[in-house]
Amino acid sequence: MQDNTAIHKARALYYNLFANFFVLPKDMNGYLALRGLIDTLKQNPLDETSGKALEDLYTLLDPTTNNEVMQEFDDMFHNPTTAKVRQTASYYDEGVESGKKRLEMVNFVAKTKIRRNEKEFYEYEDSVGFIFSLLAELSDLIARGENNYENTAHCIFSEILNGFVDEFAAEVYEHPSSKIYKELMVVLHSFIAFERLFLDVAKPQPKEKIEKVSCDSEELSEEEIARRARNKELRKQGPKEEEACPIDVAYDVETEL
Repeated sequence: MQDNTAIHKARALYYNLFANFFVLPKDMNGYLALRGLIDTLKQNPLDETSGKALEDLYTLLDPTTNNEVMQEFDDMFHNPTTAKVRQTASYYDEGVESGKKRLEMVNFVAKTKIRRNEKEFYEYEDSVGFIFSLLAELSDLIARGENNYENTAHCIFSEILNGFVDEFAAEVYEHPSSKIYKELMVVLHSFIAFERLFLDVAKPQPKEKIEKVSCDSEELSEEEIARRARNKELRKQGPKEEEACPIDVAYDVETEL
């Protein structure tokens, strides 16, 4: 059997890279550690294109302050005066936040020893920041010999991340405020291509654009009301006994993300 320990360690580093750009470090020590990670990854990039993007990314990140990356993050994801990029799988799947993809992620997380730290992490379980953080942790655990998590990591990638990451990356890349994140998306593009090859997961076919439902809408269509009612019933029922993508058994000791 092939030993993929080195590959899983590298996967953990890349997922950690992306996680730290969507759950920004709270202090300069964390920010400088992120720059150090980029410096490490650019020594042995996945390909020439991502190598140049890592070099540019390292140059763009000011070693004296994290103000620029924090401002760019806010302009793209939180500023009400600019076009806001949505970050959840549910939004790209159904056009609304907190849909069935969030429920699927909650079920995946519930069957592992990892838990969301709700005091420090306010985004939904199907947000890119949480998905990247979780996959970084799982990849590290696999590299340490906990191979029972291989199926969970594979399922999260194939059932959750794979379906929306291309559209999400395109919106970030094309955003008028994107400069630092534009380079990050080049790296993400190469990494996702690698993951699909390594995990033997096909790139999804382009799907028709669905109408996004604003959280501020006063009136909901009958279809949206019915969809929310179905999701409410699904949440009451909990996970199905037989799942298309089975997940692992929970450990007694829990780790918070």
